[in-house]
Amino acid sequence: MYEPIRSKSVHTMAAAGEFPHRSRAEELDIRLAGHLTALLTVTDELRALTSGVDGEALAAAAERIAGQVARLRGGRYPLRAEPSGGDPARARALHQRAYTLAGHALTVATSRNDAAATALATERRAAHEAPATPARPDLATA
Repeated sequence: MYEPIRSKSVHTMAAAGEFPHRSRAEELDIRLAGHLTALLTVTDELRALTSGVDGEALAAAAERIAGQVARLRGGRYPLRAEPSGGDPARARALHQRAYTLAGHALTVATSRNDAAATALATERRAAHEAPATPARPDLATA
């Protein structure tokens, strides 16, 4: 009464080896490297706006961040763009962005149980915390 199906169904699952899969750990490595690379870019921008001891501290932090990215990427250091410099008034917004990115990196590093990246993200988050918190003029006492 019915004709049998002679071709392969489009609904059958592909064989396991037909397309690449990444493990959860590999996906977390990729995400963490991405967050740290973004943090590195913002840190370089802040370093271009800052001079003196603060600039040196940001340069050292940028090198540590680049080292962590290289470790996560199998020894390949991230490409670093020349900072644009510009208006020092952008520093507050850059600190807020760095604080947020360090928080994202901290979340992923904690999830993957990476002690070195967790320590670095915690340190960077704390470094950007004071400048990142908005001023509250309504709480100021006269």
